[in-house]
Parts: sequence; structure tokens; C-alpha cells
Amino acid sequence: MPEAEQYDAVVIGSGEGGKYLAWHLAQTGQKVAVIERRWIGGSCPNINCLPSKNEIWSAGVASIVARAGAFGVATGDVSVDMRQVRERKRSMVEDLVAFHLDRYKATGAELIMGTARIVAPLTVEVSLNDGGTRRLAAEKLFLNLGTRASIPPVPGLGEAGPLTNIEALELDRVPGHLIVLGGGYVGLEFAQAYRRFGSRVTVIERGARLAKREDPDVSDEIQRILEAEHVELLLSAEVERVEGKSGEQVRVLARTLDGGRTIEGTDILVAAGRTPNTDGIGLEALGIELTDRGYIRVNDRLETTAPNIWAIGECAGSPQFTHMSLDDFRVIRDNLKGGGDRSTKDRMTPYCMFIDPPLARIGMSEEEARAKGVAVRVAKLPMKAVLRTRTTSESDGFMKALVDTDDQILGFTMIGSEAGEVMAVVQTAMMAGLPYTALREAILAHPTMAEGLNMLFGNVPSGGG
Repeated sequence: MPEAEQYDAVVIGSGEGGKYLAWHLAQTGQKVAVIERRWIGGSCPNINCLPSKNEIWSAGVASIVARAGAFGVATGDVSVDMRQVRERKRSMVEDLVAFHLDRYKATGAELIMGTARIVAPLTVEVSLNDGGTRRLAAEKLFLNLGTRASIPPVPGLGEAGPLTNIEALELDRVPGHLIVLGGGYVGLEFAQAYRRFGSRVTVIERGARLAKREDPDVSDEIQRILEAEHVELLLSAEVERVEGKSGEQVRVLARTLDGGRTIEGTDILVAAGRTPNTDGIGLEALGIELTDRGYIRVNDRLETTAPNIWAIGECAGSPQFTHMSLDDFRVIRDNLKGGGDRSTKDRMTPYCMFIDPPLARIGMSEEEARAKGVAVRVAKLPMKAVLRTRTTSESDGFMKALVDTDDQILGFTMIGSEAGEVMAVVQTAMMAGLPYTALREAILAHPTMAEGLNMLFGNVPSGGG
């Protein structure tokens, strides 16, 4: 058994919050190690956020080229080379990994490639990827374990060798017929992208509508957009069995409100939620409590139930977005300085779904406000009313805002071109505590998408303070 090496801090997992914390602590002069099994920099730059958006952009280019005639541009036959799409994505990932390696070198944080297991209080044993074992003892331990794609216990599904987001981003071919299990963010982004690459696509969702965390009008608009691109949507459908092999031929037997349905395809993609990577690492033996869903139980300062151990990001139950993991880092950083009172309570959680046009939301939805008994005034504006869309022919979607009786903005949703950028304007106003009238009366450049905020907030019903 190797002798324990002493560190001020050890971080298990090199995802967003963990790596920034490690770099920060190392730059303050502490001896810090980060243990990573495979993905240098975490899942976002390797297998999730950035790679998926890279390939989605390629799919968007394919869509634009296919519609070039509508813009007065003549083109020849359009075809998609998935090997080149994949190569473009891989090149980006390689650059991002190199960036991370440079940051480790510059900050002095040590990156150890291997699999970690907690073997004693604040002591971690690492099975190194290149062979051998190391034992690290730390004064502070940070768990940045992440999540993985869930595979539902459907008979035959596991044996079919389904794609997850990882494998879908490594395809070097266009599937003949891609069957997507799940009508949430990941499933819909891939569904539209592969439809644009040329696949026939069927989405199977057990719920009655897509993107069920959103208001019904948002779900309806997403459905309309996808169906206009001939993505087949099967809602209120329970998958009972899967037969065959993904990549060759698969059959999905589903139960719908109308009875049985069999869908035959070439490939199957599972996008049915995430599972935290908390099993098999030795957490329970140290008194680190888990929730009933397997996430690490933390307080609003991200402290676990064991002393001097914190959890960061998705494994701690934080919203599953890279930017929220980054804020977890800020919470821990500020509180470690002493006297800090930074908390995860009542954080604003902005997010985007990168279908085309994208969806963006900050704050409450109508359904959430109603469930909490919050009195709100609702304003909506179709995107075709924003003059910028007339120049781009991108007029699908709408904006929606929720305003309380004191004229404060409680929520904003947009499905439309450049939704994420427009949302940031509203989020800034919300953070500053500005009344909605500030955006209604603001001088916003013409013609831009953000200019639509003038009209949107001009539609707020009267009745405020």
C-alpha cells in the first residue's frame, strides 16, 4: 500500500466547478490535485455542451444551404459528410483539452489521470490510468463527480446497444431512421440536428407534451417547429420492449393512448435523464448522505454531511448546466475565504435549449407562478412582430414576460432567433431590480432582436404599482 501524499486540497473530477476551484486554490499557494478518469476539463468540452452545439451548428448550416434558394442564392445538390462534421467537432475538443492542460501548468494544480476511491476520512486512493496506485490525503476534499446518461430498464434496450449523447457525437454516418427516447433538451436537440443531416427521426416521449418543464404554449410551439421539419413525435407513449441492434436494425414496441405501436429504425438514442456518478466511490462509509435519487446531500453552502468535504455541480443536485457548476465554485470560493455568506439559495438559473430557433428562460414560468399563488401579469409578443426577423426570415416563436404587481420582472421566456442573447438583457434587468418599464422605455438599437423587448413590455397589462 503506497504511503499517503499530503495535499491541502483534492478535487475528484475535473468538471467546470472543480477545475476552477483547483486553479484558484493552487494560485493562492495551496498544494492541489485534481483526479480525472477520462475527460480533461469535464464532460462539457468533451462530450456534452460544446461538442453537441458544434455539430448542431453544422446541422444548421446544412439547413440554411438546403433553403438557400429562398434567399436568392443558387446552390447545387446538398449532401452531408458526417466524417467531416465529426472531424470539425474533434478538432475543437482537442483545442479545448490543450487549453485545459495549459491552465493546469500555469496555475500549478496537479492533474492526475485515474479512478478515485475514498478509503478513509479525507484519503483517496487512485488507480492510475497508466498503471500503479497513489494515495492522497487532503485537508479539504471536493467531489465534482458529474452524471451520466440513464438507461431505462426497458426489456431489450440495454442489449440493443443504444446511443447516448457520447456515441451520437461520434457517428461517422447519417442514420437511416433515428429513434429518440425522450422529449427533453438532449433528445430534441439531437432529433432536429439529425433530421437536418438527412435522417428520418422519431421522438418517443412518455409525457403528454415535449419539454414538460416549460409552459404548454412553449411546448406547443416547439412541437409545431419540429413537425414542420418532419420530425415524427409520439407523445404519451410508454416503451415496452426493444428488439434488434442499434446501428443495424431496431424495433421499438410502445403503448400509446390509441393502443400498441411498433416503430422500426436503424438506430436508437436514449435521452431519458441523467444518473449521478456517486456509486462505487465510498461515500456512504464516510457518512456522506445521498438523496433518494443518488445525489449528494448538501446544504446551501455545498457542504456535505461529512466534515471538510464539499460537492460541486450535478452530483450535488445543482441545476444540470455548466454555468451553474461555475457558480458553485464561486459559492465555495467565497465561503472558504472566511466570513462569506454566499449561498445557492434563490439563485437565478438561466438556460437555453439549442434547437432552432432556440429556447431561453430565466425566472418563473406561468405554471410555476400559478402553483405558488403569485399574482402576475403576462405579456407576449410573436417573433414576427420584431422587425429584425423580417430581414432574416426567422420569425418562428414568441417572447413572454411575467411581471408582478410591483412592476418587477419575475420571468422571461423566449423561443426565437438569438433567444439566449436577448434573455441576458432581461436577466441583467432582473438582477438590478429594475421595473419592467425600464426595458419598455429603453433605447434599443434597430434592427436587433433585443429591440423586441420594447414591444413585449409595452404589452404588459395595466394594474401595477
